[in-house]
Amino acid sequence: MFLERDLSHRRPGGSIEVIAGSMFSGKTEELIRRMRRAQFARQKVEIFKAKIDIRYSETEVVSHDENSIPSTPVDNSAAVLLLSGGCEVVGIDEAQFFDKGLVDVCVRLADQGVRVIIAGLDMDFKGKPFGPMPELMAVADYVTKVHAICMRCGSVAQFSHRLSDNEKQVMLGEKNDYEPLCRRCYNTK
Repeated sequence: MFLERDLSHRRPGGSIEVIAGSMFSGKTEELIRRMRRAQFARQKVEIFKAKIDIRYSETEVVSHDENSIPSTPVDNSAAVLLLSGGCEVVGIDEAQFFDKGLVDVCVRLADQGVRVIIAGLDMDFKGKPFGPMPELMAVADYVTKVHAICMRCGSVAQFSHRLSDNEKQVMLGEKNDYEPLCRRCYNTK
């Protein structure tokens, strides 16, 4: 039998944790791991994803390794703030797809005592800072930079190379559309 507990002691101060890196570096996998640990600790959690991200599921955050966790798809950052009332831990996947208001939302949640865990691409396929990620990394209490393995030489990869000629900054894709590359291979592609 589950007993109702007083959890008011759990909010000493919030924090912002950013997990950043290239495609196929394990960002979502790490976000799911941290969120599951919070659930195991019986913390009230909610995970959000951009509504446009329907690659594997419309209502779950899914890693490339096919691990998943239920999520709430939202149109914008304001919805994260609106729907996270009472949460102790808020997760946000693919933060690069959100508007710049996400930075203020995350700071506000952290200031209210919420642990905010964010995963996203730090650079787009051109190697440029992507969406609100640079600002999120600047205001974060903790930043974890994860890396993939270069598909051409086996070195540590930090770039997401797009395999098509599509020039749109936002293009949802998977292994057929992107490959992780190290700096040397990215610059000689």
